[in-house]
Amino acid sequence: MSELRDILRRHVDAGTVPGAVGLVARGDEVEVVAVGSTDAGGTTPMARDSIFRIASITKPITAAALLMLVEDGRLALDAPIDPWLPELAKPLVVRTPSSPVDDVVPALRPITVEDLLSSRPGWGFPSDFSLPAVQALFEVQKDGRAPRAFPDPDTWLAQLARVPLLHQPGEAWLYHTSSDLQGVLIARASGRTLPEFLAERVFGPLGMTDTAFEVPEAKRDRFTTYYRVDEPGALEPADGPNGQWSSLPAFPSGGGGLVSTADDWLAFARMLLSGGEANGHRLLSPGSVSRMTTDHLTARQRQDARLFLEGQGWGYGGQVDITHAAPWNAPGRYGWTGGTGTTAHLVPTTGTVTILLTQVGLQSPRPPRIMRDFWHCAAGPRRAAPASAGPRPL
Repeated sequence: MSELRDILRRHVDAGTVPGAVGLVARGDEVEVVAVGSTDAGGTTPMARDSIFRIASITKPITAAALLMLVEDGRLALDAPIDPWLPELAKPLVVRTPSSPVDDVVPALRPITVEDLLSSRPGWGFPSDFSLPAVQALFEVQKDGRAPRAFPDPDTWLAQLARVPLLHQPGEAWLYHTSSDLQGVLIARASGRTLPEFLAERVFGPLGMTDTAFEVPEAKRDRFTTYYRVDEPGALEPADGPNGQWSSLPAFPSGGGGLVSTADDWLAFARMLLSGGEANGHRLLSPGSVSRMTTDHLTARQRQDARLFLEGQGWGYGGQVDITHAAPWNAPGRYGWTGGTGTTAHLVPTTGTVTILLTQVGLQSPRPPRIMRDFWHCAAGPRRAAPASAGPRPL
């Protein structure tokens, strides 16, 4: 791991990140590198158990939880979401993606549970953010890195219902909104809040003791400070240990609201690699894990989503690689990237898990150099890393 330590240290020394935790697990062999500090002032050294806002690598966890309710018989993949989310019954769709928001037609069919899991409900972000329906969605689907900007789930759902779909249900892959809808659906179908359901059905059985939608005071000495990059390129504090995650938000975001550690996400990844079982608990069936980590998109849907997926596919809650486009891409590799500077993947064919946690927000669709360097190092020295490859986080 000396190479990985050198790579991460180089980025810390360059000032692009205050610190980082990199984890590479191959079977039972786990190696972790922690460099730098939890804040730009160097107050506390980064450690293996430092806690990060993991943003969109929350998505696979939410998808797994929703599949548990499918296995419980509370939901069915092909069933409409209307009984649980009646606000979204009979949605309207813009006549064409470029049509104004008042030029709409009825949806041809209801939105299903599987539409939410595969990120094809008709709401979400496409490659073109300028479309009128997308601009209207931005008023409701705010930056998930600021959870206090959201109202409670009922209010949010009512607001979303007034935004027309960009595409007919099942027609196009669109980013992010589906994962937040999954979180609301989990709460309504289970009769529990999303934090309660995840704690009981996922975090407890897996021993993910530091994963939650808030950080209690006793753990805030391990909680990193989150930064954005300002116009001159300097790091600007955006949220501290006593900030937005100091108590439960009104809207627990299934799309990006969790905090976690490298070892906690590793426990989740190992459950998937084991076909849904861990610590003597069966969380998911092997069939559900297979559906979760299999690409569900058509060639056209992958092409239209190139800004986010770079030609790769999408399962439930995460990207699924289908080509060797870059040294780190391997068919079947599953995972995603978070807009707070986090990334986590697993490769079922090799039993490999790679996790990188930093605390600097991403500023563009292109993942920062530190991620590409990490992916390349974890994959091995097969060939030089291309300058632009990888998924588009939010």
